[in-house]
Amino acid sequence: MITRRHLLTGSAASVVFSAAGLPPRAAAQSRLTTAHILTGYTPGLPDAVARLIADQMKDYAASIVIETRPGASGRLAVEAVKAGEADGSIILFAPLGFITLFPHVYKTLRYEPRDFTPVSTAVSFATSLIVGPKVPSEARTLADFVEWCRGNPRHATYGTAGVGTSLHFIGAMLGRTAGFEYLHVPYQGRGAIQDLLKGEIASAILPIGSSVPLVQSGELRALATTGPRRSPLLPDVPTMAEAGYPALEDLTWYGFFVPAKTPPDKVERLNSAIQRALRTEEVKSGIAKLSVEIDAIATAEFARLLASESRRWKAIVQTAAFTPTD
Repeated sequence: MITRRHLLTGSAASVVFSAAGLPPRAAAQSRLTTAHILTGYTPGLPDAVARLIADQMKDYAASIVIETRPGASGRLAVEAVKAGEADGSIILFAPLGFITLFPHVYKTLRYEPRDFTPVSTAVSFATSLIVGPKVPSEARTLADFVEWCRGNPRHATYGTAGVGTSLHFIGAMLGRTAGFEYLHVPYQGRGAIQDLLKGEIASAILPIGSSVPLVQSGELRALATTGPRRSPLLPDVPTMAEAGYPALEDLTWYGFFVPAKTPPDKVERLNSAIQRALRTEEVKSGIAKLSVEIDAIATAEFARLLASESRRWKAIVQTAAFTPTD
């Protein structure tokens, strides 16, 4: 996996103004009257992050409207942006999976990765593997849990936010790598957390921020996180690499995209506005409260990341013998 530390080997300035190799002249251009940022999910983390950033982009547009268009795992918003005007006024804010994972898990999509220009990532977060009361309290490490799963195959279950998600495949790869049957139980909303607390399932693989209070209170136990380093939210919890599973290192990124035919100068201008917003104290403090981290990878490096992640997820999906769905 290409991580942020691999990509950002140049100076911050070279990243910020990498769009199409153009110089930083966006500020000299007139701002839009109205721009729309679409997210593909019900109100929650995506639109909260988008609003924080948009509030600091008044130099880009006089009015920026955040629209939530849930449905089809976020694909409705993706399709709407593909069909939108390629003038910088229609922007998608979405997890990278719609380009890096969806083409490998859905039989048909109404878009292709080439239909979009990546502008900048904004935030990232790790995943955590957490266990509940179904797992004996003596199982304090990932190695302990793996041994318990091997000895209790009927109870070796993990919940995630759905079939064909990156969380689903992280669990599948853990079971395959560690040599035990790890049964996937898909949920919607907070169902996995609720069943984990009740002891209906043994474990869950979820975004790290979704369980921090319950881990800190002792109701649940976090055994490992997938980031390249320990999370400041759970500094005592080892990474998957530290626990012996480096191939399970993974981050979920959210980023900004525009229709593919958007002129380079407009992409540059949007990129510059996003980078400036991410450096403001208002955005920094707001993001910290959402249990995610600012992770800004701009246009050229962003395209490299997408290509690398797409190859990685294609191999994972194939190894897991997953059958693409409609």
